[in-house]
Amino acid sequence: MSFGMMKFKIFTILFFTFYLIGHGLSAQSYDEVNELIRFRMESDEPKDKIEIRNVSLLTIEEIIRFYSNRAFEKAWSKNGYLTEEAYELRFEIKQAEFDGLIPEDYNLGMIESFFLTFEENKKNGISNATGDLADLDVFLSDAYFHLAKNLEIGKVDPSKFGEDWEIARKTPVHDYPELLEEALEKKSIRKSLESLYPRFSIYKKGREVIRELTAKVKEDTLNWKKIKVGKSIHVGESNPQIPQIRERLIYFELLEEYSYQNEKLYDSIMMDAIKDFQGINGLEIDGVIGSQTASFFNDSPQDRLDKARVNMERLRWLPDTVKNAEFILVNIANFQLDYLKNLDTLVSSRVIVGKKYHETPIFMAEMSYIVFSPYWNIPYSITRSEIIPSVRKNPNYISAKNMEVVTTSGKLVDPGSIDWNAKSFPYLIRQKPGEGNSLGLVKFMFPNKHNVYIHDTNARSLFALDDRARSHGCIRIENPQNFAKALLANDPNWNIDKIENAMHQSQEKVVQLDRKIPVVLVYLTFWADSKGNAHFREDLYDRDSEVLGALNK
Repeated sequence: MSFGMMKFKIFTILFFTFYLIGHGLSAQSYDEVNELIRFRMESDEPKDKIEIRNVSLLTIEEIIRFYSNRAFEKAWSKNGYLTEEAYELRFEIKQAEFDGLIPEDYNLGMIESFFLTFEENKKNGISNATGDLADLDVFLSDAYFHLAKNLEIGKVDPSKFGEDWEIARKTPVHDYPELLEEALEKKSIRKSLESLYPRFSIYKKGREVIRELTAKVKEDTLNWKKIKVGKSIHVGESNPQIPQIRERLIYFELLEEYSYQNEKLYDSIMMDAIKDFQGINGLEIDGVIGSQTASFFNDSPQDRLDKARVNMERLRWLPDTVKNAEFILVNIANFQLDYLKNLDTLVSSRVIVGKKYHETPIFMAEMSYIVFSPYWNIPYSITRSEIIPSVRKNPNYISAKNMEVVTTSGKLVDPGSIDWNAKSFPYLIRQKPGEGNSLGLVKFMFPNKHNVYIHDTNARSLFALDDRARSHGCIRIENPQNFAKALLANDPNWNIDKIENAMHQSQEKVVQLDRKIPVVLVYLTFWADSKGNAHFREDLYDRDSEVLGALNK
């Protein structure tokens, strides 16, 4: 190479170096940021966590794999400035509040401090430091991975609640580093995060409810002193609690301001709003203000926001199998069963569920057969706590209740030959088929370790109650004939007359279904319907507070 050619090359390098410096960039800025990112990822010794500026990253495997796969190339800045995608992700981290999550869980404070610094730099014409660009890059990627996981499978592991929730936590189906690479390439951060939402329309509707509740909490000035009603209040009666109830109806936008002569009088204008309130909250729509209706007036916007957050998390726990074309959903907190097929609700029925201390468990199983005119094989716990004491008082109790005693091998035993005062009881008691059978005339079986199933009942008056937590754990259905007809619709031989006949036999008749139908028992004390209306239910089993506490950690 000639000396002149060498001088020309040196001159060219120096020219571009000074040109870049003059435009606020160092000649090696591209590589500098990337090298600093690589340096942050590398360590001379194994570590359980990576720390940047004394803040622990939320992920390890994902963050290392993401940057290793892209040769440590920065993801969120270009030519020393943040990209639109960086601003989009910051916005989405803040929006996680409406998923019931806590934006600060994703190091938002640290991320915000970098953004403020960069905005100040821009005002003052100062270049952004390469160290700041590198560290923010890592924090943003880390936040994306952690938020993505929380949106897909939930923040809290439901297995920590033991028998309170026995539906297995779903396994992530997305590779988050790959998802982020695709999102950066398509410039679609928001869409990539939305793709992780549960596939139920009620989830997105729930986000809008949380958005509205968050605004209400900020604006709330009401005194949320507990409303207590002893004797039920009927329209036309006066009660000192009426002014507070009226105020809250107006607050919930169920009643407009109006003039009245007696503020303590429960008038007909208020009654219409009370009926709307009862309908929204799953109560009997009778216009009577009883203790249960009054209790729902005690939920402040903050209380409702907390409840919504808890149940958005529960929706994130539910596995994808819930989206099956055909499944049976029982919401224990709503006392309701829905049988869905191809997004159509074929049966919707009131149910009775387990009372406190006999709580219906939360789990999934597959319904495989129906038993018409069933025996009731009485659980030993009920035999010991209810049947034996009743026989001691009335020796004819067994025959009066159409029951029989059998050995473990099924051999009949004369009740008169048994010492009912003995400490041990090596027998089984079952109730024979018939109108008086506690299981009613049919049961629907989805074998499970809890021995929980859906069945008819002879105590039909209980379906009229608001509080239908009345069973020992099994689920009693109000319209078993309609349910059986829908389940057997594939077989034209099973019309309603044949079903009714099968329900009135002296011996059991077992009918195998031609397919196994997922049964999902859930516990949702809040959801938003397809129109965006919020529905809140009583926390029957006092489970919301534990989930809320875990969410807030």
